[in-house]
Amino acid sequence: MVPARARIVIIGGGIVGCSTAYHLASLGETDVVVLERGRLSCGTTWHAAGLVGQLRSTENMTRLIRSSTELYERLEADTGFGTGWKRTGSVSVARTPERMVQLRRTAASARSYGVEAEIVSAREAGELWPVMRTDDLVGAVWLPGDGKANPSDLTQALARGASQRGVRVLERTKVTGIDVRDGAVHRVRTDAGDIECEIVVNCAGQWAREIGRMAGATVPLHSAEHYYVVTERIDGVHPDLPVLRDPDGYTYFKEEVGGLVVGGFEPDAKPWGMDGIPDPFEFALLPEDWDQFAILMENAIQRVPALDHTGVRKFYNGPESFTPDNNFLLGACPEVRGLFVGAGFNSAGIASAGGAGRALAEWIVAGEPEMDLWPVDVRRFARWADNGAWLHDRVKEVLGLHYAMAWPNRELDTARPLRRSPVHHLLRDSGARFGSKMGWERVNHFGPAPEYSFERQNWHDAVGAEVGATREDLALFDQTSFSKFTVKGPGAERALQWLCANDVAVEPGRVVYTGLLNDRGGYESDLTVTRVAQDEYLVVTGSAQTTRDLDYLGRNLGEGCALVDVTSAYAVFGLMGPRSREALSGLSASDLSNEGFPFGTSRLIDLGYATVRATRVTYVGELGWELYVPAEFAVTVYETLLGQKPVQAGYYAIESMRIEKGYRAWGRELTPDHTPVEAGLTFACKRGVPYRGRDAVERQREQGVRRKLVSLVLDDPKAQLWGGELLLRDGEPAGSITSAAYGHTLGGAVALGYVRGDGAVDRAYLTGAEYEVEAAGERFGATVHLRAPYDPESSRVRA
Repeated sequence: MVPARARIVIIGGGIVGCSTAYHLASLGETDVVVLERGRLSCGTTWHAAGLVGQLRSTENMTRLIRSSTELYERLEADTGFGTGWKRTGSVSVARTPERMVQLRRTAASARSYGVEAEIVSAREAGELWPVMRTDDLVGAVWLPGDGKANPSDLTQALARGASQRGVRVLERTKVTGIDVRDGAVHRVRTDAGDIECEIVVNCAGQWAREIGRMAGATVPLHSAEHYYVVTERIDGVHPDLPVLRDPDGYTYFKEEVGGLVVGGFEPDAKPWGMDGIPDPFEFALLPEDWDQFAILMENAIQRVPALDHTGVRKFYNGPESFTPDNNFLLGACPEVRGLFVGAGFNSAGIASAGGAGRALAEWIVAGEPEMDLWPVDVRRFARWADNGAWLHDRVKEVLGLHYAMAWPNRELDTARPLRRSPVHHLLRDSGARFGSKMGWERVNHFGPAPEYSFERQNWHDAVGAEVGATREDLALFDQTSFSKFTVKGPGAERALQWLCANDVAVEPGRVVYTGLLNDRGGYESDLTVTRVAQDEYLVVTGSAQTTRDLDYLGRNLGEGCALVDVTSAYAVFGLMGPRSREALSGLSASDLSNEGFPFGTSRLIDLGYATVRATRVTYVGELGWELYVPAEFAVTVYETLLGQKPVQAGYYAIESMRIEKGYRAWGRELTPDHTPVEAGLTFACKRGVPYRGRDAVERQREQGVRRKLVSLVLDDPKAQLWGGELLLRDGEPAGSITSAAYGHTLGGAVALGYVRGDGAVDRAYLTGAEYEVEAAGERFGATVHLRAPYDPESSRVRA
């Protein structure tokens, strides 16, 4: 029977919903109801392949998966219900030298994250998996901690554990609506009655987008068909056989009742559900599609020749939901208070569910995540992403990303272009090569179409020329994609002084670089705050952070100020380089001298026929101005600036120069888990004035920290880094590279990374050791710098 009220309602009885319920109950939240429209696991969970691979692209995502494996190992003892969990290990094989480079990078990341991984030869891979052909392989990586589980049994075990702790699980209960009152969830409507509640958790899988829309929330996912077959018995296949992945052949294999589950992720997927999901759709499959499966079967036979004469017991075509970037959706929905989501698991729900359910439960109980979850935070998207046509076209590519080569700087090709700067056509006609961030088309570089490689890519020299122009002459950047907000009202200063670590109680016309910290002292964002009037500030933050930062500020500013997103109202052009003052002075009557316009100043100036806001800051380490231009004047202003003969440049050049200068980036060096003390940014923290996170920062100032950010320059000028590489101190793993590029000014690979230690990490610890960086299995000597390796400082930046 449906209760009239519950504190928390979870919609969806798949593995993610049941894991969230289990973890909520374990944290003491037992006034919880799980609603399942059919039977537990009947949507996507029941037909999942059940693979559990530990390693992910970031340390925290890897920790989530490890949390899953730890849960699955103890769950049967906790609940009395078998889960089918078996730690078999996994083998991933490489057919090409390029794939082997990727696997070596994978193994290095594993070592950095504390995951056991071993590079093995093709022969050794064959010994681990005797049924496969190995004469066409270059090598492999062996991860002994990986495994497999029975998805339906796992779900039942989690549901039983939740029920044993007081959670009510209701099957055959379809949600028909969500009532919102004063911007917060109020009631869940079902075909069996209504439930008043404080929190709704949307774990509805393929139905999550529809459920989100009931409350006015964006949950960008789309279904696609996903295939695997179960074969008859094969000689040599046994229950302890590891999971096998052959990404060059788009395929995976696992043992099942003496035969094999053979599935994969084809590069051109088949979207499904454009006209809605049938009702009911319980324990249901779609028709067999051998034509679509052919590319997988052909590659599977190449890897396991026995399949050519082995029968197929069952063909599974089970639709699953995929997101626009192949990462799942987790966290608090920004549109509605009290609405959370855990959905869109991109065919990795079984591996992710244990850790994701725990992280989501902790977020609900604490009111914020207890670790950096940005890669899966639902706030990385905005309302524009909830477009069926866009999602349909994007998902065709996303499914194949599972086994696509993870090239450095790889860009997605589908569903583009979407958001464009007003000067996009001018950039395109000048030879710009675009990337995409938050839907924006942004210039990566000018010159040749990119050819992906783990070595120096074919745009290397072109970017070097852009860097040279910025360092020595004049460069022009389109940075329109910056997120921009106004905070206005009598309470603006008071609110921002509490939220900002730096002092924003400055005179109008001053720019302040600051972090927004959480109670642990970690970075919720880093941004610039410009006081444009006594009661008004302009906040500028990263392109990807629009929704996240708007939500954070909206939830925390309080009364007495209004927050408005003005991102699309202004273009932004960066005019940078030693000749920037001369060039800008030739277009404006304003005093741009160092005395008349010092560093950190922002004011309106005339520029040709237009009036723009000129802000003297830099992210490249050179004299320059960011120009904030009303969108309708953007083309005119850009064409006027081109008259000064700058070199047009893109974000690859910015990346190289900001790393040379040691400038941090949010999401890499600065995250909710990293503090100003660790990042070396205490100069941007006010003293003697309260602000959020101050206690944690002051405590670290006094007690010291166990990791510190450093700059590194590789000793070998021919070496290439991309970020994510293993950092070694005296031969032992000591961290990983957070950002890296070729430093064209320094003539070698330059990087930022955290060095960690068992005790206090101070200057003596950092300087008293030898350092190496492991790139694709090769170690390169590195020199650590405690200050930026490129540091003209006040000689040019502030002159």
